[in-house]
Amino acid sequence: ISWHVPRRVTPLQDGSVKILEMYMGINGQRLDRRQMAARGYALSATDFHIVVEIPVGSPDGYNKSHAPDYQYHITYTVEPMLEVMWRAERSHEDTRYKILFPITTPLMPRPPQAVDFTNAEERLFGIHVGTFLDDVELKNITFSTGTSTLEECVAKGFIVQEHRHPGGLKSFSLKVPFVATEVLKHNPEPLVTTYTLALVFGFLIHPEETAFAHPVEFTASLQDVVLPTIKGTCDQHLFYIEVTFGNQGKNFETLIEYKPLTPELEQEFRLQENETHLTLVVPFTAKQTAFERITADSIRARLDILLWEMTNNWMLADFFLSCNFPLRTTMCYPNGTITALAAKVESVPNLIPGWLTLKDKSCKPFFSDDRFAYFSFGVDSCGTTRTFFDNYMIYQNEIGHYYTNRGNTYASPNDPEYRQTVSCYYMINDTRTVKFGYKSHSTYPSAEIGIGQLDVQMRLAQDSSYSYFYQAEDYPVVTYLRQPLYFEVALTRSNDPSLELILESCWATAYEDSSSQPSWDVIVNTCENKEDSHVTLFHPVTADARVNIPSHFKRFSINMFTFTKDDVILKDEIYIHCKAMVCDINDTSEDICRGQCPRRSPGIWQMFNLQKSVLFNCGATIKPVVNLGLMEPLP
Repeated sequence: ISWHVPRRVTPLQDGSVKILEMYMGINGQRLDRRQMAARGYALSATDFHIVVEIPVGSPDGYNKSHAPDYQYHITYTVEPMLEVMWRAERSHEDTRYKILFPITTPLMPRPPQAVDFTNAEERLFGIHVGTFLDDVELKNITFSTGTSTLEECVAKGFIVQEHRHPGGLKSFSLKVPFVATEVLKHNPEPLVTTYTLALVFGFLIHPEETAFAHPVEFTASLQDVVLPTIKGTCDQHLFYIEVTFGNQGKNFETLIEYKPLTPELEQEFRLQENETHLTLVVPFTAKQTAFERITADSIRARLDILLWEMTNNWMLADFFLSCNFPLRTTMCYPNGTITALAAKVESVPNLIPGWLTLKDKSCKPFFSDDRFAYFSFGVDSCGTTRTFFDNYMIYQNEIGHYYTNRGNTYASPNDPEYRQTVSCYYMINDTRTVKFGYKSHSTYPSAEIGIGQLDVQMRLAQDSSYSYFYQAEDYPVVTYLRQPLYFEVALTRSNDPSLELILESCWATAYEDSSSQPSWDVIVNTCENKEDSHVTLFHPVTADARVNIPSHFKRFSINMFTFTKDDVILKDEIYIHCKAMVCDINDTSEDICRGQCPRRSPGIWQMFNLQKSVLFNCGATIKPVVNLGLMEPLP
C-alpha cells in the first residue's frame, strides 16, 4: 500500500516552508525507525509528496471476508498515521500536524482450493477445502440427494472437521465412504466401478451473515465388481441351474438359448429368486435345450445359459451344461415289431424330423414334431436287413434324410447327414419254461422270487420344498443349532407302483461309524422317537415332475443339535444313518410293512413342536455340520 500525501498542504502553508520532522505511525501511535524496519514500513519524500509504504497483510491491519456475486474475496484494512512539522521561512513559525487515514484495499479474489485425498483402498472419499479467514463458517453441504447440515452429515457417518492455521486462517475437511447413497456409482467396464461425489459447500461470513458456496466433484475408479456365477447339475430328467448374484445385485437378464425368459417360461422352469440367488429347473426335453448326441439307450442334451446386462450390452456370464439322460430309443418286441425314436441333433440344424425316413423312403414317421420322430415297423418291411451272428438274428434299419431333386421336400446335399442305426437281436434257438397252474380268480397273483437290483439313496434338501439338494462336493454342510434339516430317502431304478419304501429306523452319531457312540434315535420302529419330547416330523410326498411314484419316497426333518456331556460339546459334527425296508403294498402280513408309523392318529400331527431341544446347549454358538452316510445295501 502506497499512501501519497501532498508535501504542500494548503491553506495551512503560505509561502516557502522547510520540513523539520517527519514520522509515521499506526492507529495514532508513532513508530521509530527500528519498528518500521521490522514491519517493512517505509517513509520518504519527493518534491511534491510524502510517501508512506505498508505491506499488505501487515500485522497492524486486519483482513475481512466478502462474497460479491457469491464468490469469496478478502480485503485488508490498516490505519496509518503521518506526523509532519515544518517551519515557515517568512515567519519562522513551527507547525505540527497529524493525519490519520484508514485504508482498505480493493476486493481481492481468493477462490477456495479443493484438494483430493481420497483413499481408494479404504473406499473413502477425502476432500480438503480452504483456506478462509476466521470469520467464515461452514454451514451446510449439498449432495445429489439434498442439503444436509453438519450435524446431519455426522449422523450419516461422514467426518466433517475444521482445521486452524497460523495467521488466523482455517480450512475444512470432509470424508464420505463409497457406500453412501450420496455417492453416484457407474460401471464404465464390466469389472470397474466409478464412484463420483459431487457436492457444494455452503459458507457464511460473520457478522453480516453473507452466504457463498463452492462446488466440488471428485471421482475414483476401482476394479471391484464381482460378476454373477452359474453352476448346475442334472438328474435323470432335469437340469438344475443356480445363479449366484455378484455384488451388483440382479443387474442382468437371464437368457436361455440366447432368448430372454418369458413369464410363462419362468413358471414352467420353476424360477425361484431371492436377494442373492435364482434357481431354474429345466426338463431335458424343453425346446430351449439342444440335443448333441443320441444312442440306443440315452440322449445327450445341453442347456446354454447367458447373463446379459441390458444397459451396456455386456455379457456378464455364460454357462453350458451337457448331461446324458436315459432314453430308450429302440424297442424290440417278440412279435417282430420294432419302434424307434429319432431326435433333431445340433449337428444337423436344418433337419425337420418329419422329413426323416427309413431305408425304404416310403416309411415315414408314425408321429413327428419339431424335435422328435417316432417310427413303428415290422422286421420284414421298410428295407430292414437280416444277418446271422452265432445264435442271434440281427435286424437292422437306418433312419436318415435323403436328397431329392423334386422341390424342397428334403434337405440339400450340402447339409450334414443324419444317420441313426436301428438294431434288434433275436435268439435263433431259445428255450423258455412257462409255468401253468390253475388258480381261482379270487386269488391275488403273486410274483416268483427272482434276482434284481433296488437302489436306495438318502439326500439332504436345501429347504422344505425338496426341490434342491446338496451335492457331494457340498459336504460337510454347515448349519446352526435348531435349524431344520430336511432329509429324503428314495427308492430308485424301480417303476413298480406296488412297492413302498419304509424307514424302519434312523439315528444320529458323532462319528461316521453307524455303530459308534454317542448316538441318538430320531426314528424308531418306523415312528418318531417317543423319548424325545420334540419329535421328528414326517413330510408328505406327492407326485410331481420329479416324483413319479410317491410311495418310493420318504421325507422327514429334524432340528440341528449336537452331543454334549456336562455342558461340554463332544464334537461339532453329526452323521445321520437310516435303515430302510422295501415292502409290497398289497402284502401287509409283516407289521413293518403296514406303512410309515401306521399307529399314529391323525390328530397327533398337529401337536408336534418343531423346535428340537434335546442334546444340545441352547447358549452354544457352535456351527455343527451334517455328514450323510450312505446306507448299506438292503438284502
